[in-house]
Amino acid sequence: MEKQVTADSTGVLDAAELALIDRYWRAANYLSVGQIYLLDNPLLREPLQAEHIKPRLLGHWGTTPGLNFIYAHLNRIIRNRDLDIIYVCGPGHGGPGMVANTYLEGTYSEIYPDISENVDGMRKLFRQFSFPGGIPSHAAPETPGSIHEGGELGYALVHAYGAVFDNPDLIAACVVGDGEAETGPLAASWHSNKFLNPARDGAVLPILHLNGYKIANPTLLGRASDEDLRHLFIGYGYEPFFVEGSEPHKMHQAMAATFEQTFDRIRAIQHEARHGAPGNFCPRWPMIVFRSPKGWTGPKEVDGKRVEGFWRAHQVPVSNCREDAGHRNILEDWMQSYDPEDLFDIDGRLKDDLRALAPTGQRRMGANPHANGGLLRQELLMPAIDDYAVTVEERGRTMAQSTEILGHYLRDTLTFNADNANFRIFGPDETESNRLGSVFEVTDRVWMEEIEPYDVGLARDGRVMEVLSEHLCQGWLEGYLLTGRHGLFSCYEAFIHIIDSMFNQHAKWLKVSRELPWRKPVSSLNYLLTSHVWRQDHNGFSHQDPGFVDLVANKKADTVRIYLPPDANTLLWIGDHCLKTYDRINVIVAGKQPELQWLSMDEAARHCEAGISIWDWAGNEQSTVEPDVVMACAGDVPTMETLAAVDLLRQNIPELSIRVVNVVDLMALQSKEHHPHGLTDEAFDELFTPDRPVIFAYHGYPYLIHRLTYRRTNHNNIHVRGFIEEGTTTTPFDMTVLNELDRYHLAIEAIERVPGLKEKAADAIKLFRGKLEAHHHYVRQYGEDMPEINNWKWPYDGNGTRIA
Repeated sequence: MEKQVTADSTGVLDAAELALIDRYWRAANYLSVGQIYLLDNPLLREPLQAEHIKPRLLGHWGTTPGLNFIYAHLNRIIRNRDLDIIYVCGPGHGGPGMVANTYLEGTYSEIYPDISENVDGMRKLFRQFSFPGGIPSHAAPETPGSIHEGGELGYALVHAYGAVFDNPDLIAACVVGDGEAETGPLAASWHSNKFLNPARDGAVLPILHLNGYKIANPTLLGRASDEDLRHLFIGYGYEPFFVEGSEPHKMHQAMAATFEQTFDRIRAIQHEARHGAPGNFCPRWPMIVFRSPKGWTGPKEVDGKRVEGFWRAHQVPVSNCREDAGHRNILEDWMQSYDPEDLFDIDGRLKDDLRALAPTGQRRMGANPHANGGLLRQELLMPAIDDYAVTVEERGRTMAQSTEILGHYLRDTLTFNADNANFRIFGPDETESNRLGSVFEVTDRVWMEEIEPYDVGLARDGRVMEVLSEHLCQGWLEGYLLTGRHGLFSCYEAFIHIIDSMFNQHAKWLKVSRELPWRKPVSSLNYLLTSHVWRQDHNGFSHQDPGFVDLVANKKADTVRIYLPPDANTLLWIGDHCLKTYDRINVIVAGKQPELQWLSMDEAARHCEAGISIWDWAGNEQSTVEPDVVMACAGDVPTMETLAAVDLLRQNIPELSIRVVNVVDLMALQSKEHHPHGLTDEAFDELFTPDRPVIFAYHGYPYLIHRLTYRRTNHNNIHVRGFIEEGTTTTPFDMTVLNELDRYHLAIEAIERVPGLKEKAADAIKLFRGKLEAHHHYVRQYGEDMPEINNWKWPYDGNGTRIA
């Protein structure tokens, strides 16, 4: 079938401009190859010798010349139209091109003055790439203009869309590699155009870069016909344009013409939406299919084997240049083919006529402030949490739905920031389910496709982003945050695991960014995990997994925080705190079901600021001596079961001295040396004692508590109960029994761990085991928990006297 190129490939560039843009592209290619190969002799002003070659050749050439080609043409369109464009580089190993282009435009040397625009600076530029003490091979945080780490494929397009929401003048040119296009998240990301409002958002120009191969195989879309690709992207809702070939001058003309057409389309769509009659809110946005050879302009063959236009061009096409003179000659001929004397002056600086091709100031894609979002970040306007506080007249006897209370606070946060349009809520179709539904009093869900008369809660200008893909929610939020805005991601606890690796990449990005003084702080990524492991009334074992926090705890201490609020007021304080932070990842785990409330707002504030504290009102210890046992808890259900266990112990063994410790900030369990929120050893011992048994009821997998406390004096006496991978669709209390986190197991363990108590309290143990047996039969006969479980409330007054 004849290839179809949509754009007119003649006449857009005159002969002079064509020659200049081709030379600029050659300069970027030259710098890209130099980064992969050279330690010295950066402008090849002497014959290439073995000592000029890096001992370890690392990096990726195959995708780079296409990325450089696109960058050069984006420069032209920015300069000619004064556009605000960022470049999102999806191909995972496009780092050489992104560094080369930001160096050519001058941004790189401004940020890193030691990498100067001369021969010495070029030498350092080459040496640092994929070199110890240097920079990574990806478009990493160190790369100016980047908001996307391309090392893990699948997220470029969703990041690009996140960047342009509420950014009406911004265009994200997003290059999607054809290897990346095979991933599930990227395939779903094409649907992001259904959430883009042309009246208030910016635009994304997706550029599918098809060079036909990945590491060692053809790519699926690379082998697809133009007809199939056209149908595919029309089906996704795009207007596809095709630019394809290998002859540089024809390709330059075709790309220039295509950019003129696609940017005209974007301008027309936005103009109609912003100035015309209301109509099509889901327009057919343009996208480009760009076919070029893999390793374009590189060696055609090496050792008699095909390289250009084949997967062998993927990484280092000529791999033995240091030891093999023949390979070294191939490399030298390759680099000389770009004619460096025609590109750089005697001092090694890009020649003036080529320098004039790049945009200036903040219009340079490496200097665009949207790619360094902290420059644009404004603080959220926040309501006062006291206005939403639950009045706890009787501790442990008042009921409330904690996430519902937080929903009221989020509703008003949206209202306070309506004019700024810098706060959104993201989640996979669960905002209402997670009891945050009061936000719909002031906003709706974003929806650009047809809205039927009977639809509820859909609007073109909604502030809630819902799509049944955790990948898209995470990616949109990351792009939104990295360009200077704020947000919250609400998700079922078990399924947040879907984005484990995306969290991992964002955590690494933040860790590195904090070490770069030119990267300004961005708002924290805030997770609210609810519908958690202990309450899955409509679901079952597949929905019971609290392990995301284990992954989070692996990250750098200065990046992550984990909060387990036991009630509504602590959740309010933590939610308010997290939305005010920056350069962090905050994970909040809180149930959405009605639950007992423990602390007043003042008490909640003191408790959350401390991270861990003794609940004096819950225990019965004497202040002059250490308690017999410490009952510790972290999480809403573990807190309730711990306090119920304390009640059992106080009733049946009144002489037992009990201390209750609640943990709301999980990372406070670590030492001060390992986490900023960590307790000193002295403070830890004051809470947990240096030698008394600690029965720790924990929301998640028990091992994490041991990891966090293993260096503590009393670690051997810390006995953790949590989720042990037992579950099904059952009653709330039966879930705790299956995992031995219930009040009876906790009370029995306390008795068995206090020296000498087991024999004295044999009757109590028998009673508690009998209760467990009775529970087992009751729930299987009646399908609900026993009344004494369902109706239990904290039975003590403020003086510790039992009132029920």
